[in-house]
Amino acid sequence: MITPGGNRYEVVLQDKYYMRELIEDLSLEESLDEIAYRSNVKMAVTPDFPIIGPGQEIRVSGIEFDGKNMVYLLNPGVVWSCDSSNTGFKHINVTVYDRTIYLSKSEDEKLMAAGQTASQRLKQYAADWNIPIAKIPDTQIPLGRSMYRTRSIYAMMQADLKETATKGGKLYRPRMTPAGLELFEIGSNATVWVLDIEQNVENISQMRTLEDVVTQVKVLGTDQKLSGSPNDEVPAPIIAIEKGDTERYGTLQKIIQDDKINTVAEARKAAANMLTGIQETFTMTAIDINTIRAGDKVILSGMELIVTSVLHELGNPGHMTLELASLDYVRRRYFMDGPF
Repeated sequence: MITPGGNRYEVVLQDKYYMRELIEDLSLEESLDEIAYRSNVKMAVTPDFPIIGPGQEIRVSGIEFDGKNMVYLLNPGVVWSCDSSNTGFKHINVTVYDRTIYLSKSEDEKLMAAGQTASQRLKQYAADWNIPIAKIPDTQIPLGRSMYRTRSIYAMMQADLKETATKGGKLYRPRMTPAGLELFEIGSNATVWVLDIEQNVENISQMRTLEDVVTQVKVLGTDQKLSGSPNDEVPAPIIAIEKGDTERYGTLQKIIQDDKINTVAEARKAAANMLTGIQETFTMTAIDINTIRAGDKVILSGMELIVTSVLHELGNPGHMTLELASLDYVRRRYFMDGPF
């Protein structure tokens, strides 16, 4: 049986079926646009193949790059879907997600009190969905009152984290670990891999564009009604205007209007965070480093960049495709892209 990397990877179903010898293809994929880590597994179906179906517990492990120890790559996981084909020999394709998928697929309606932090709210969401908690740092920033109408739990979490970032807090991303749900600070990974075109990088492309550039930001207050007819309105009051490099790139203005911005200082900070220069991103393929995750920091040609998406095609050595951007770009693209 051809397996990706021989004995480097293992898939375990329901904590008792070890399926290493049946693996034909195995990948892991993650993006800052989504919460859940995803694995696609193709396996050969033998006469003693166990019954497998959606909802079952499953995990993916592998020997870490440049190491000897088997580590969890996706755990705890859940079988989300599976389909089979038979062309004389039966194969099955299994899609696996980590268990944060339940926060993405489940909707609710919540009223969150003012003064809570994103950390406190995340613990409440997790408790409501019976998800154990691991490392949750104090995000420190008090949030405004939030009335979340029908939306996914993940969307509520993202709104809290966006508000935290807009008010000057750090950037965080929920992650599922074997110990439970953690709140990972973007770029805080202990091991920072250096990627070099002369060593482990196979191909790299760079995109530079004025698309989505912001050189001026106007922060508006809430609409003010005239004291006469309720149908008459005046323009919303301007709280702050922040200018960037308008002389070089022209005036490309964005508006912020949110009732959770209560002071001029908050308005100016939110506006400054939205100012951008030329948008620059990188896409690269390289020898696989199987523990790199979305949100990790890497070093490419001396630049510190954040992984915005990653596709691991596991093997020996395997390959990975990374999309990379600066921390400022990540802040603007993923944490400042609209109302909370």
